[in-house]
Amino acid sequence: MIWKKKTIKPVEPIAIDLFSGCGGLSLGLKQAGFKVACAVEINAKAQETYKLNHSDVRMIPSDIQKVRVRTLMRELDLAPGQLDLLAGCPPCQGFSRIRTRNKSSSDIDARNDLIFEFLRFVRGFRPKAVMLENVPALRDDARFLVFWSEMQRMGYHGQPEIQDASKFGVPQRRRRLIYLAVRGRYPTPKLDSGGSIKTVRDTIGMMATPGKSGDPIHDIPENRAPKTLALIRAVPHDGGSRTDLPEQFRLACHEATDGFKDVYGRMSWGLPAPTITGGCHNPSKGRFLHPVHDRAITLREAALLQGFPISYKFNAQHGKEAIALMIGNALPPPFISAHATALIKSIRKQK
Repeated sequence: MIWKKKTIKPVEPIAIDLFSGCGGLSLGLKQAGFKVACAVEINAKAQETYKLNHSDVRMIPSDIQKVRVRTLMRELDLAPGQLDLLAGCPPCQGFSRIRTRNKSSSDIDARNDLIFEFLRFVRGFRPKAVMLENVPALRDDARFLVFWSEMQRMGYHGQPEIQDASKFGVPQRRRRLIYLAVRGRYPTPKLDSGGSIKTVRDTIGMMATPGKSGDPIHDIPENRAPKTLALIRAVPHDGGSRTDLPEQFRLACHEATDGFKDVYGRMSWGLPAPTITGGCHNPSKGRFLHPVHDRAITLREAALLQGFPISYKFNAQHGKEAIALMIGNALPPPFISAHATALIKSIRKQK
């Protein structure tokens, strides 16, 4: 008789997703091997989208400020120190590059203080590791410095870094702050981005013509005024921008500023997409025109460029604006998966 060596499958580490949005972070965590125990989200449409794709995860549909940490720990049967990973992206609109151009409105944005709600969960759960993702401007904000100092005081070691998601399998140039911290003397994970850069052509080059594809969020029609459609048609294919337009198509508001050069620009086939934002369906909000077709990218194309699989579900009845905002605010799953995979190694050393 030949005895076969029994292999023991490692226990899935447990994670909690705060400010979960439509579920990009949770998807990345699952891809890395985490079991997501629960998610907290305040927006009803984001909650519904999350549940469409993560029916196995308990959704807490609440303002995070109203969630009692001790009650949640009891409901999840977790004592302090047992949670493997606390992850999240506190709403970042108040720190965004555009918002921070207007210091007065940015500094008083109440969403900027939600990072301390994240800290409140860290204090209660005392997770083995923490992942916080946000816009680069957060790193220099006084509130983040207070947060980081408190994390160090509690014994968490890690450095905030600014990274480009395109180096981690996301077909999009997206600079983000990523803070990975591990409790105790265990090493903070180091990861090598490596790999080839994915382009717009790699990602959406084979998509069916929208309108009859059968995918509800790919088929939502555009309604453009004749003047706007003529402007779009005048933008050169494969990377053209408004600066290439003939004189008659140049808008007075654009001539008055040297900024926002990407508006009414086309994506380039051979490059990653620009940062996908909540305005990704609107060419007046950025370089969101298809490389060769005279239209903006569809919501499905935006989701793919954000790193979601084509099977990810969105309810078309939520409307174009709401879905675009969810996609633009999402965390790119491949970016999260790469960092979460590295974190698992540090977490398992603590077992």
